[in-house]
Amino acid sequence: MNRVAMAAFSYFDTGKAPSREEPERFYHGFVLGLMTELSGRYILTSNRESGFGRYDVMLEPLNRDTDAGIIMEFKVFRPGKENSLKDTVEAALDQIEKKRYKTALLSKGIAQERIRAYGFAFCGKKILIGRGK
Repeated sequence: MNRVAMAAFSYFDTGKAPSREEPERFYHGFVLGLMTELSGRYILTSNRESGFGRYDVMLEPLNRDTDAGIIMEFKVFRPGKENSLKDTVEAALDQIEKKRYKTALLSKGIAQERIRAYGFAFCGKKILIGRGK
């Protein structure tokens, strides 16, 4: 992801002094574009309700025997609120757990141990991805 971001992103894309919502929308669209390649293996949904909120991206496996269900949450680094990209990743992973975003996949019969959670932290062209429980 970092290699692609460095080669493809412009600081005009991510914004010099962006609002809180706008850069997340840019990164969200970028990741969704990358995920379309998986449409033969997954049902891809974006910004849908699950649990007590709205996840950013969910990949529901078409073949539950070989592929895991995936929940992704995106956060843009906010220097006043977080000290590092790692903190931003943790905030994304905490949101997945606290808002129970896995509920939609669980209700479709996907076992807890077959669900993966990923938190994405973005800061300009820098990206950090962490995996949750």
